[in-house]
Amino acid sequence: MRVTSDFFVSAFVRKAFATGGFASVSRKGAAEAGAIFISVDRMDGTLDLYGPAPQAMFMDQPQGRLFEKVLSCVDQEAVTARLTREARMDPDYWLVEVEARDGTVDLPLAEDEATPPSGEDPNAFFKF
Repeated sequence: MRVTSDFFVSAFVRKAFATGGFASVSRKGAAEAGAIFISVDRMDGTLDLYGPAPQAMFMDQPQGRLFEKVLSCVDQEAVTARLTREARMDPDYWLVEVEARDGTVDLPLAEDEATPPSGEDPNAFFKF
């Protein structure tokens, strides 16, 4: 069972502050199941953007939310343009902004979940 979007965002922001970081909610979406985007400000004029990983990437449905990096080391205009396109498809998304000079953010990433056990063919996930 997945937690609601508002619960996940609240826990994510609290965890950021608890570890000495900074995060703020700049857009609130649907409380139950709104898509969550995380913008990471590297404090050098570039940002990374993380968004929900497509569920079609997984053979088994994950228990929690998984993210993927949507944009890497881009300027604010690129992030704004991407979120503007998102708003046309899904206006109920969340946006959390994080400051992290090294770009590190503690998110469950799809690439971590999709890694096959050692010794297995890494392309086996894509064979039908």
